[in-house]
Amino acid sequence: MDQGNRKPKAQLLNEEAMHRALKRMSHQILEQNEGADGLVFLGIRRRGVPLARELARNIKEIEGSEVPVGELDITLYRDDLSETDPAPTVSNSKIDFPVKDRKVILVDDVIFTGRTVRAAMDAVSELGRPASIQLAVLIDRGHRELPIRADYVGKNVPTSRNEIISVQMTEFDGKMCVDLYEKQEESYNHE
Repeated sequence: MDQGNRKPKAQLLNEEAMHRALKRMSHQILEQNEGADGLVFLGIRRRGVPLARELARNIKEIEGSEVPVGELDITLYRDDLSETDPAPTVSNSKIDFPVKDRKVILVDDVIFTGRTVRAAMDAVSELGRPASIQLAVLIDRGHRELPIRADYVGKNVPTSRNEIISVQMTEFDGKMCVDLYEKQEESYNHE
């Protein structure tokens, strides 16, 4: 989320810390699933996609296994669609492998209310029935509205509702870090 020229309240993760967290999460994923067999990553657009790619690269380095990575667009599955954007744009999911009977790991940058994850699970169910669905998030900021929790978390950051977590990725923002901002009146609360 672009914060313009605003100064962050705090930097939660710099680039090195992000890579470290993702490496640790990669090891946890391999341990929990007893290897990479049957795994697929679905990055939730936008910033979940490069995070999923990095997790897959880490697993290739650690174990030598290729884990397929897809891009999941959950726009039309959101229950708060009219609240987040009055004219949403739909960019299609890019998944060129079956999810049926696979261990699907949804990857997102931040988990907040849980509504994005619920929408992602709805989108996955339309693709086929996976063996399991797991969740990997870089930041868990609390404030769940649904009974959803992440299986793999880079960093837990207790926040207030008037704070915004901004995950910046090189391919979108030209840098890689996680910053914390005070919410402004017109700001959209990132999920």
